[in-house]
Amino acid sequence: MTVEIESETLTYATVNGVPFTVLPEDLYIPPGALEIFLEAFEGPLDLLLYLIRKHNLDILNIPIAEITHQYMTYVDLMKDIKLELAADYLVMAAMLAEIKSRMLLPRQDEATLDEEDPRAQLVRRLQEYERFKLAAEKLEQMPRLGRDTFLGQVEIPAIEMPIIKPDVPLSELLHAFLEVLKRSSLLATHKVQREALSVRERMSYILDKLNKQRFIEFHQCFDLTEGRLGIVVSFLAILELLRLGLLDIVQTELFGPIHLKVTDGEIDDE
Repeated sequence: MTVEIESETLTYATVNGVPFTVLPEDLYIPPGALEIFLEAFEGPLDLLLYLIRKHNLDILNIPIAEITHQYMTYVDLMKDIKLELAADYLVMAAMLAEIKSRMLLPRQDEATLDEEDPRAQLVRRLQEYERFKLAAEKLEQMPRLGRDTFLGQVEIPAIEMPIIKPDVPLSELLHAFLEVLKRSSLLATHKVQREALSVRERMSYILDKLNKQRFIEFHQCFDLTEGRLGIVVSFLAILELLRLGLLDIVQTELFGPIHLKVTDGEIDDE
């Protein structure tokens, strides 16, 4: 009895729904096509803090030799996989090597015994960084608008309302017009303004004209462009000058032209 066992077909890839079970003969895989992504660190302090927490080390009593070995292992790994290695990582490696060498030096005198622990400055930096990192993680866990919560939005449909024009009869319009006239009469005011034309100034003007020409016709004392007010003011000025005896009115014949001439005298201030 013969039993045939079919081998399971291996699918290498599926492109546009079509499975590929056989590798193409001209397939070229460039070097470095396979990349390994490690956990991203935000700097050398973040890497140190990760190593301390991973190996359950006491941050106040860091075993420099062990942590330096672990740190350099990660740095070498990043170099091997050709990741961009910031200069800060190398500076931290040099600092760890310096702390390690200082701790290996023997302490002989009392002055050396009173020196600060070489790890103290690094411990303070790690503690401060850890506080800020925890605060950032707590802020990240808080609900965020647009990520965890969303504002409800409802679009109001456009409602077209027919505009009904009122039918206003002419009598109503006239009644409203009369009401406006009544209200305007209540706000009417009488404003008294100072006259722009002065009789005294017009008297000086006529005297000055008579002193230059000695005789002038009656109509030359009036400026028709000033309107009725100007004519009245000019006439009052002539009458006042006549009363003061500063000019004479002359008419050579009946219904003839009237002339004004100056007389000797001074203006009376009264």
